[in-house]
Amino acid sequence: MPCQDSEEDPSLRLAEVFDRSLHYLLSRITLGLSPMALASAYFDWCLHLSASPGKQLQLWQKGVRKSSRLAVHLVHCAAQGGHTDRACIAPLPQDKRFSGARWQEWPFNVIHQAFLLQQQWWHNAATGIRGVSAHHERVLEFTFRQMLDVFSPSNFVATNPEFLRKTQAELGLNLVRGFWNLVEDWERACNGRPPVGTENFRVGRELATTPGKVVFRNRLVELIQYEPAGDRVYPEPVLIVPAWIMKYYILDLSPGNSLVRHLREQGFTVFMISWRNPGRDDRSLGMEDYHRLGVTAALDAVARIVPDTRVHGVGYCLGGTLLAVSAAAMARDHDEPFATLSFLAGQIDFREAGELTLFIGEGQVAFLEDMMWEQGYLDAHQMAGAFQLLRSNDLIWSRMAHDYLMGERRPVFDLMAWNSDSTRMPYRMHSEYLRRLFMANELAEGRYEVAGRPVALGDIRVPVFAVGTESDHVAPWRSVYKFNLLMDTDVTFLLTNGGHNAGVVSPPGRTGRHFRVATRTERDRYIDPDTWLTQTAQAEGSWWPAWFEWLRTHSREKTSPPRTGAPERALPPLADAPGSYVLG
Repeated sequence: MPCQDSEEDPSLRLAEVFDRSLHYLLSRITLGLSPMALASAYFDWCLHLSASPGKQLQLWQKGVRKSSRLAVHLVHCAAQGGHTDRACIAPLPQDKRFSGARWQEWPFNVIHQAFLLQQQWWHNAATGIRGVSAHHERVLEFTFRQMLDVFSPSNFVATNPEFLRKTQAELGLNLVRGFWNLVEDWERACNGRPPVGTENFRVGRELATTPGKVVFRNRLVELIQYEPAGDRVYPEPVLIVPAWIMKYYILDLSPGNSLVRHLREQGFTVFMISWRNPGRDDRSLGMEDYHRLGVTAALDAVARIVPDTRVHGVGYCLGGTLLAVSAAAMARDHDEPFATLSFLAGQIDFREAGELTLFIGEGQVAFLEDMMWEQGYLDAHQMAGAFQLLRSNDLIWSRMAHDYLMGERRPVFDLMAWNSDSTRMPYRMHSEYLRRLFMANELAEGRYEVAGRPVALGDIRVPVFAVGTESDHVAPWRSVYKFNLLMDTDVTFLLTNGGHNAGVVSPPGRTGRHFRVATRTERDRYIDPDTWLTQTAQAEGSWWPAWFEWLRTHSREKTSPPRTGAPERALPPLADAPGSYVLG
């Protein structure tokens, strides 16, 4: 009988520790992205392309045709004295790098057209190869696009007419300023200091200033109860469950941009969960703990302060996913604490979770687990690589070009300051979230277990309000739209312009805002998202008033506001808002 390694063999444990430690060190270089997962996609593509001579011939023909198009464009430009209104290729609608008038002047018109043609050819090379898995195809197409973006003519002084003109006008002083901007940013990054300008936005002073009290605290959360804005409020309080991948005060930014403040002014009693920033000792906290110590504990506290009434539950991003899990678990157990549920850019089905799924595969998740295993948590800086690559033109190259080549600093505003206030996620929780929700999609398929038993989203029967944003790279709106497909209740779906954060933070009075909204009752037939988009009229302005009105229609007549806390029920006010957890 062959010998078998014992699970208790110290050498096996030593080998595992060695491999995980090596992967952790590697992750410090790759910003948390797995080179093994990328190599797997590359070899899948390379092997299938090498065995596809027809595809190779097609790519050769495309290359010849694109070269001919560029040559014709070059001749046409020369005949017109370097200026032409004709283009041989148009950039994608979201690509604004070459939209300036100077990009249409000689020779920059030819330079950027050559780049766009090359970009299109590499897209053709990465896609449409029989045998390559769909996931690997998306990874390679995305990777090739990122590599090309590094060499975009918009990123260099000599090939960018705006940078070139500024450099000539200032005799290179903009590059000197840009160099010192780079040095300052590097010094701050190495010392763990926030970006330049964020020091003017302090939590509790310029940000998160809505008056309130911390009325409950446990190992994981502080619960903030905000002071009423008037002497009459709706009986049903609002409990907001933000994501713990970010600080809660994105919903309580500066006074004009504070969703909490606007809710108070509309006559709602607002409670907010503030998540504790976990450390090494919290590595074993899992999704079940976030349900039990987070949503469930907060609901129990609200029920002691405002007894005998149901709650308007609001979940943002990952907090929306957790709220859906908790609501389904409570409905399964015949506990119905909610009057309504609102989900702001939150997902319950992860099959179409956008480009973020490019970084979610077995190889990438195992790499992340090794990175988290070493330190007990995932730091936001280690997540920055993936999130910044999703919008590299906006978050990386345009910023570098503006700060380091133009030599100018963009003014910092409240949302930017919040974005630099990083958080961490426990090892166990993040691993469970990626494997059970993202990869296995257990919640949408009715296999996600809470307290040892599966939950079903169809058990939720209270009215639902779901918000998607048009440019969301984290929770694409068609994925958020699946609330219509998975809920057996009335669902009001609202689509607004903007991205994952800026689309949600949309106070009234801003220009350039619009939205679409429609309600599907539980008896209505399902409409696919693209048909819904064409059938639903667009309204101008912020979506917040439409949501406030929806909350009012599901609330009773106003009454006197509740007390702050409930000392007689062991819930005395503990501290002023914003509390202490948000500062950690």
